[in-house]
Amino acid sequence: MATNQYRFKYDEYGNTREILVYDSGPSVHAISFVNKGTAFNLKERKMLGLEGVLPPSVRDLDSQVEATKGKVEARQDDVEKFRFIRELFDRNVTLAHAVIESDIEKYIGIIYTPTVELAVQQYSSMFRKANGIHLYPGNINNAEDILRRYAHRDIRIAVVTDNQGVLGVGDQGVGGIAICLGKLMLYTQGAGIAPWHCLPISLDVGTNNESLLADNEYLGWRHERLQGEEYLQFIGRFARAFRNVFPHAICQWEDFTKQNAFSTRDAFSDELISFNEDIQGTGAIVLASILTAMKIKREKLTDQIFLIHGAGTCGVGVAEQLELALMEEGLSAAKAKERIFALDSKGIIYKGRQCELYKKRYAKDVNQFPWIREKNLHLEDIIAKSGATVLVGTSGQGGCVGCFTQEVVDAVAGNTSRPVILPLSNPESVIEAQPLDIYKWTNGRAIVATGSPFSPFHIDGKVYTTRQASNVLVFPGIGLGILASGAKEVLPQFFTAAARAVSDCVTRDEMEEGCLVPRLAELKNISLKVALAVAMSAVREGVSRPCVFSDFQHENDEQRMKKLIRKMRWEPDYLPLVAM
Repeated sequence: MATNQYRFKYDEYGNTREILVYDSGPSVHAISFVNKGTAFNLKERKMLGLEGVLPPSVRDLDSQVEATKGKVEARQDDVEKFRFIRELFDRNVTLAHAVIESDIEKYIGIIYTPTVELAVQQYSSMFRKANGIHLYPGNINNAEDILRRYAHRDIRIAVVTDNQGVLGVGDQGVGGIAICLGKLMLYTQGAGIAPWHCLPISLDVGTNNESLLADNEYLGWRHERLQGEEYLQFIGRFARAFRNVFPHAICQWEDFTKQNAFSTRDAFSDELISFNEDIQGTGAIVLASILTAMKIKREKLTDQIFLIHGAGTCGVGVAEQLELALMEEGLSAAKAKERIFALDSKGIIYKGRQCELYKKRYAKDVNQFPWIREKNLHLEDIIAKSGATVLVGTSGQGGCVGCFTQEVVDAVAGNTSRPVILPLSNPESVIEAQPLDIYKWTNGRAIVATGSPFSPFHIDGKVYTTRQASNVLVFPGIGLGILASGAKEVLPQFFTAAARAVSDCVTRDEMEEGCLVPRLAELKNISLKVALAVAMSAVREGVSRPCVFSDFQHENDEQRMKKLIRKMRWEPDYLPLVAM
């Protein structure tokens, strides 16, 4: 799309006030940010040369939303609904987001998990229109020029993937960009970051998925994945180009696998305003769940022992956030680590055992915990010997399905009156234990959150509501808080602040039902509270850029930031158009 077709006009808060349109006639329909379909009013139709192009009747946005929802429901399955919403997004961005906003709890399962995983696998066959940027070895040297084509959109956040670690389905090559598209739609829904400020980017370094390489329809770079130095040079070229073109934009790394996830995050933390949502977003939402559990238990975080079953990207991310939260509550780094046990497929991580570098931070000293080297230790034995009161499942592996057995849950219950059990692996097909079973085994004493959605259920006349600890409750607000504060870097403290804000959104009545996180239906309000917490954390840590407006001069920092955050948000309403 030519960049001279439209321009955005902003107010003093950075929000889009109106769109300047430099085109006319039927081609205006092709500009998804401008197109209103049947909602173009009579004045706009005359002004933009649309007289006679559209049928006479004018519909307002509410009428369009209701008609469109019926069309979505007429689709035969969720993949078809996903396809319909994506095609609508390509035609009319505002209407697509208005439909999603009308029932966020329902549509989030279509535009994101779990339906998006199916869309990722079918990306090449479903491809209709280009969205975002595909960088590969054939064009990476031109990355800066390619990125500059999007400069007119004032890009504020990019979700960037190398497509290798798509949750539940692994290496999906070029199809991984569908995850970025879905995640950015959630940034818009939760944080109000306008769609034109969002950019999905695929770093296509090849695929080791043989079925894709053998598929004639596959649209990605048909080579095995770059490894070692070649891979690092490719990522480095992208990072330099992104920094040069979008120095104030957020780069969110997405779906990198294990070692690459940590090495990429850490290598560019000083060069880019960046974070890895799989690591740090997961850590934040799990910490939020545990903080709420502490309110239900009426116990201190520092009195718990944590066992993380699955020391991969998500598991170590959880450990990092727990460590920081424990330190904020008075423990030293060494004492905090003592209370966190990490377990992978070979057992407890301990010093002297060969393992990946990113895991070694939580390796235990066998002199302090000699039982770690005992042979034939089962999970329930480890729980008993460690004294674990909080069990977190992040293995995400099919071989771990149902590994939180009754014996395992009983072992945690033997260490505390209210065991906290978090079977977070998703989709449901790989979950460590069904929440209904956990409640039955503990006679309702367990406190549970899951990685997949479950409907409420009754046991002996009592309702148990097990909410999904979804990252979407944290990452939109984190992004908005970083942008509002003008943070020059992303600090670990931001995610702890986000976790505390999410936990504070859970009401007392919800806690009495066993809820550890708030409802997805409250995403917008949750994101506003998370954004404020993150922005004020940036101010406290001295990494924010001052941003003071005249009408804020008599207010304190927090009031000023709260007002700025609210005024920055874009809502899915049609904007005024000005013909140029």
